Amino acid sequence: MKRWIGQTLDGRYEIVSLVGAGGMAWVFRATDHRLNRDVAVKIMKEDAASDESVRSRFCAESHAVAMLSHPNIVAVYDVSHSDELEYIVMELVDGVTLLQYMEKKGALPWNEALHFARQIAKALAHAHSRGIIHRDIKPHNIMLLRDGTIKVADFGIAALENELHEQNGEAVGSIHYIAPEQARGEYPDPRSDIYSLGVVMFEMFTGRKPYLGDTIQEIAVKHMNADPPSMTGLNPSLPPELERITLKAMCADRTRRYQTANELVEDIDRFLYDRESVSPEEENPLNALENDPEEKAAHRRLLRLQRRNAGRVSWLGGSFLLLAAFLGLMLFLWNFWIHDLFQPAVRVTLPDFVGQNYDSISMNPDYLSTYSFHVLYMVDTEHAPGTVLSQSPNPGRSIMMSPGGVEVNLSVATGDTVATVPDVSNMDYRTATALLRQVGLYIEVVNSYAETVDRDRVIRTDPSAGAEVTTASLIYVYVSCGTEKRILTVPNLIGLSEEAAISQIESNGFSYGWSQRERSDLMAGTVVGQSLTAFSTEEEHSMIYLTVSEGPEQLP
Repeated sequence: MKRWIGQTLDGRYEIVSLVGAGGMAWVFRATDHRLNRDVAVKIMKEDAASDESVRSRFCAESHAVAMLSHPNIVAVYDVSHSDELEYIVMELVDGVTLLQYMEKKGALPWNEALHFARQIAKALAHAHSRGIIHRDIKPHNIMLLRDGTIKVADFGIAALENELHEQNGEAVGSIHYIAPEQARGEYPDPRSDIYSLGVVMFEMFTGRKPYLGDTIQEIAVKHMNADPPSMTGLNPSLPPELERITLKAMCADRTRRYQTANELVEDIDRFLYDRESVSPEEENPLNALENDPEEKAAHRRLLRLQRRNAGRVSWLGGSFLLLAAFLGLMLFLWNFWIHDLFQPAVRVTLPDFVGQNYDSISMNPDYLSTYSFHVLYMVDTEHAPGTVLSQSPNPGRSIMMSPGGVEVNLSVATGDTVATVPDVSNMDYRTATALLRQVGLYIEVVNSYAETVDRDRVIRTDPSAGAEVTTASLIYVYVSCGTEKRILTVPNLIGLSEEAAISQIESNGFSYGWSQRERSDLMAGTVVGQSLTAFSTEEEHSMIYLTVSEGPEQLP
C-alpha cells in the first residue's frame, strides 16, 4: 500500500495520501496535474487483480459507471486498466459517510432523513435509467457533504468487494441491507436497490436496523420471511405515512415494492406537499389554547376567515397571471408568426453541391447566410475525403427562405479510411466489443464452445488481429460459451433509452449488434423494436439488434 505514495500514474495522477481501503482496492487522495485538481484514485489490490473474473467485471463495471452524470452520484472521471494496474479516478468528496453521521446522531429527525432518502432515490433513478444497478446500497457507500448534499458511491463496484469478503470467509457488512431475492441467490434488479434504500430509511427514522441476528444466515432468513418491528413504536414522533412509504420500499415481495425509484420520489414529494399545505396551527390548532370553549370557537372562526381571504387573494393573483400569460403569447405570435405574414416571401434556388468539397462549401459566407447544412459522413473509397456524394432537397428546387436558413442534408465521403483490427483475444467480450467499436468497426458475435478459453472470453476475431480493414467493416468476434450451452431469457427492451437497452442486453448475457432508426411517436432515442422477442429463450451471447425512434415526423 505504501509503495503507491508519491508515485505518478500514467504521468498524470500523483498519489498523495491514503484515504481508505475496501475489500479489493485502496483509495488514495491524488493530484491531477493535467487539470490541476484533487481527485480520489481507487487502485485494485494485488490479490484481487489476480482473480481474472473479478478483474474483468471491475473493468466492465467501471466503464459503465463512468457514463453516469448526476449531482447525487460520485463522479467517475477516468478508468485505466493494463496487465500491471487497474484503477479508477473519481471525484474527491469532502464529507463523512452516512454511517458515521448516524453513529454520531442516532435516529435522525424525519425531515432530515427524508431529505437524504429523496436524494438517494434520485441517484438510483438516474443509474437505473441507464441500466446500472448498485447492488449494495448501505450507509457505508453514501457520502454526506457539509451542505446536506448526498453522494452515492461505488455503483456496480461495491458488490464485488463483498463477494471478495465472502470468498475470504469474512462477515459481509451489507447483509443487513440485502434484498430477499439477493439472499436467495437470485439476480438483482432495480427493485433490489429500492429495498436496500428502504432498509436505510428504516435505520435513519428509528436509529436501528430492522433485522438483527447472531449469524449472517439468521439475518438473511429474516429478510426473506420476517416482518419488521413497528417504526412508530420505535419512534413515536414519526408520521405514520412515512412508515407506510418505508415498508412499501422494503416489501419482501418485489412485485409489491415501488417498481421504480421515481415512484418512491413521487410518494415522498406527495407527502411533503401535503405536509406543507397544512400549517402547524391548522394541523393541531388547539394545542396552544387553554380549555376555554369561547377561545377555541374564536380561533376556529379566525382560521376560516384566513382561509377565505387567502382564497380571494389566490384568485386575484391567478387572474393576473393568466392575463400576463395571454399578453405574452400574443406578443410572441406577433413577433414570430403574424408579423411574418405581412413580409414579402423570399425564395432561393438550391444550387448543386454534389461533387464539391464540403470544407469549401462550409467556408463560403454566401452559403452560410442562406443554408443550414446537416452532414452524414459515409465510408466511400472511390471519392476524395470531403466530397459531397448526394444532397436533399435536390438541386434546382425553388424553396422559401426560413429564419433559420434553408435546411440541406449532405452525404459526405470519408475517403479510404483504414483501421487495424486490435488484438482482443482472451479479453472479456464486453470490453472487446467496446474496443472494436471505438476503432469504427461493426461487431457480429459468434457463440463457440471451447475447452481452453474461459466463458465470456474472446477466442479469436475474423479478420484476425493486425489485419487492416476499411472502417465500418463487419468483424466477427468468436466468444467462448465454455463447455456447456446456456439458455437465457431475452429481456424486454421496448421503452428504454438506447444506452440503457444496450447495458441490459450485455448484463443479461446477450450481445448487442447495432441499431437502426425509424420515425415513431415516441421520444427520440427510445427503443421501439428488438430483433429477439422479449421473454423468449435464446442461447447465451445471441445477438440482439435494436430499432430506435427518431422522434415524431416533423410537419412542414
